[in-house]
Amino acid sequence: MLVLHGRRALLLLPLALHGAAKANPQRIVSVGGAITETLYALGAQDQIVGVDTTSLYPEAATRLASVGYARALSAEGVLSLRPTLVVAGGEAGPPAVLRQLEAARVPLVVLGVDHRFEGVVERTRRLGDLVGRADTARMLAAQLEAQWRETLARVQAQRERSQAAAPRVLLVLSHAANTLRIGGRNTASDAVIRYAGGRNAFAEVDGFKPLTPEAAIAAAPDVILATDQGLQAVGGVDAFLAAPGLAQTPAGRARRVIAFEALSLLGFGPRLPQAVAQLSHALYAPGKP
Repeated sequence: MLVLHGRRALLLLPLALHGAAKANPQRIVSVGGAITETLYALGAQDQIVGVDTTSLYPEAATRLASVGYARALSAEGVLSLRPTLVVAGGEAGPPAVLRQLEAARVPLVVLGVDHRFEGVVERTRRLGDLVGRADTARMLAAQLEAQWRETLARVQAQRERSQAAAPRVLLVLSHAANTLRIGGRNTASDAVIRYAGGRNAFAEVDGFKPLTPEAAIAAAPDVILATDQGLQAVGGVDAFLAAPGLAQTPAGRARRVIAFEALSLLGFGPRLPQAVAQLSHALYAPGKP
């Protein structure tokens, strides 16, 4: 199975071929991009009847019926797909809708938010159990663990070769017009920056917050980290750096803007090892192939 990450293609072993499908396939509604991506990696895609709008990978998932944004679900939309199982991430809601689904006696499993690699492995095994592909999940988990060990070794080697201080990285989300948000501690962006050997320029801030020009300048990032979708939404790098404050930072003056596909970077799904490896390479080996 070919897994795309950022601007590169990486090959995962075809683990999905090893799991036997259940005799009576479930009708799964998957709410959460990383959940959907993991279900595909497990070979359970034929059991999925609906996804939320964050389920953008693989591309085939975008052609499934949509139940809307994960945080703004409607019980009617989910129930119209006649699911036998709803699997959702911890961000799913609103709570009243989840209660309605439970009242309708639809099996609902909510998997908590966990911005650790160990959480990726745990979720993989849990999903394998839920969809009758436990053996496949164990194989995928072992593959991910091997990739992770290799990634951590690469990050360490790059830091040692560089002999430079860990770069200050500013994560900026710009998916909404005229609104820039930064990722502080206790976020996926903070975790992925630290895993890649960087320092979060807003590590003292909790969660995602609006970015002000004064805060951007004071943060003095060496690198600005964005998403491909965010850059596209604002019209490219030039328009992005035209936002008040960004051009006045060291990263802005040097035009050091790194962009990744949002789900691969922040989803904490099966592509996390590749995302961390590629981000680390971009931080410590700019301009090199």
